[in-house]
Amino acid sequence: MTGSVARMPCRVGIDVGGTKCLGVRLGDDLGVVTVELRPTPGDPEELVDTLCELSLTLGPADTLGIGVPGLVTREGVLRAAPHITEVADLPLRTLLEDRLQRPVSVDNDATCALVAEATIGAARGATDAILVTIGTGIGGAILAGGVIQRGANGFTGEIGHMVVDPDGPPCPCGRRGCWERFASGSALTRLGQEAAAAGRLEAVLERRDGRVSDVRGEDVTAAARRGDAGALAILDDFGRWMAVGLVNLTNAFDPELFVLGGGLVALQDLVVDPIRTWFGELLYAPSYRPHPRLEVARLGERSGAIGAALLPASTTT
Repeated sequence: MTGSVARMPCRVGIDVGGTKCLGVRLGDDLGVVTVELRPTPGDPEELVDTLCELSLTLGPADTLGIGVPGLVTREGVLRAAPHITEVADLPLRTLLEDRLQRPVSVDNDATCALVAEATIGAARGATDAILVTIGTGIGGAILAGGVIQRGANGFTGEIGHMVVDPDGPPCPCGRRGCWERFASGSALTRLGQEAAAAGRLEAVLERRDGRVSDVRGEDVTAAARRGDAGALAILDDFGRWMAVGLVNLTNAFDPELFVLGGGLVALQDLVVDPIRTWFGELLYAPSYRPHPRLEVARLGERSGAIGAALLPASTTT
């Protein structure tokens, strides 16, 4: 008698970013077989419409997961999203399930990214790891004792809003001096503009026709790649601020591993290497403890969508 082969579940996941929604369909080996992109609308109703259309385009699935930035409750309600400012207190899970007539899992985007990295990426096999995404802001997720941590309300991981300087620059969240104001893509732009205004980035400013407000983080990294001393100093300062947050997290959670994700970590020699150097300088009792490894995320910009596809329905119940 010929035995039957169990069918692998079909999985679809969507990652809602500040500018785009990225949807994926996974194959039997959890590899991505289909990718769809849509612009992220700011209007809540349009966002729901976009997610429904995108999920239908990706086709029928056994599981559908959505990763969104900000505070997401265990019931799949998006309470606040600093970089999608028009969306707040949105019962996203309920709205999608009503429209699609099927179960939907909704979780924080960085949590989804860690689910993916812990399953098939850089944190596979780890029991205590912290994912840090360095993009427009900073997102995070925590794996402790082999379990993804969500906290009492589902809000664990808003590490970008740790205050590292209460008198620092204002943050979109409404407070001042959050970590992401010093160690993110937008922070690198701010540091570059300040350096240009102070005369420390003459070549960059010349390329921008003398307009300080036009200087961007990518101008700093491009100049650093050319060996510009002022740009390299900015990236060293950026690495120091990044290490400040990682050291604080190490003191609090004692992870074996940090997984660094987001667009900036692709520039490993320019960005990650200074982080490693400063981390060793700032860590409490560095000679008496194992240092957590710093690894670059392996799944790139698709990690949030892949992790959303891997979410079990129970994560938001």
